[in-house]
Amino acid sequence: MTSTSSDSQMTAQEARSVTEKTIDQSFLWGTRILAIGVAGILLWIAGQVAWNSIPAIQQLGLEFLITSAWDPVKGVYGVLPMAYGTVVSSLIALLIAFPIGVACAIVLSENFLLLSIRTPLTFLVELLAAIPSVVYGLWGIFVLIPFLQPIGGWLHDNFGYIPLFSTRYIGPGMFPAGIILAIMILPIFAMIARDSLAALPSELRWGAYGIGATRWQAIFSVLIPAAFSGIIGGTMLALGRALGETIAVTLVIGNSNDLKFSILAPANTIASLLANQFAEAGGLQRASLFYAGLVLFAITLIVNIGAYWIIQRVKKY
Repeated sequence: MTSTSSDSQMTAQEARSVTEKTIDQSFLWGTRILAIGVAGILLWIAGQVAWNSIPAIQQLGLEFLITSAWDPVKGVYGVLPMAYGTVVSSLIALLIAFPIGVACAIVLSENFLLLSIRTPLTFLVELLAAIPSVVYGLWGIFVLIPFLQPIGGWLHDNFGYIPLFSTRYIGPGMFPAGIILAIMILPIFAMIARDSLAALPSELRWGAYGIGATRWQAIFSVLIPAAFSGIIGGTMLALGRALGETIAVTLVIGNSNDLKFSILAPANTIASLLANQFAEAGGLQRASLFYAGLVLFAITLIVNIGAYWIIQRVKKY
């Protein structure tokens, strides 16, 4: 009787192990197929954009990248002002969002506040990501721009000799666009940084306290360096979001195709250019817009490659 029951248990274990192996193999191949599918979709999108931009590439060549005029009437197209506006507005957003996001991550991951307070604050920060971009744009027009007008005027009056503030601020421009983008990317960066800090083993904290470190010494000397790869990953993800944002930026940046180095002047981004002109474009203008989209695609790809390189370098140390 005992041998019969043991044999049945062995049979059940063997059957269960075979089933588990089958499920594991199916899951593994399923994830591989999905990963290959995502890569295929990405290549397909890039190929379609590149194919439609061939007429502009053949006619305009690399001069498209360094020309600062965009005039469909004369058939002159250059993406330099829009590329400059895309990169600078995103960098402004990152410079504003990074310290605020790190501060939010520290407060929400460490025991500075009671859990009953930290949990609602976490939900509120995450809720910022759920607000539609057009709402941010409208808020920027009616609230942020009037608020920034005296600040921009003060910057011009006192630091107008610096090229960044050489234009007197009177309305939409790079300055409010950067702040709007900072608010939009803040929840993404803050939550990823918070998760990176919260995922650290508690032994790191107690080990730092055990050798006499204060709370702030433990945070800045131990915890943040340990979570640095995750923080950098969140930074680059937020930067990628800023580079491709369209509606909110279109409403507040001024949509000027002139190349101006002042952050107080109206500017434009590649995404805003596509949103404003693609619906009515045709011929060479349409191909040039696809060419501009290809440039934006390349900028985003470079950012992601740079993020991967930085993370790998950090992991080595």
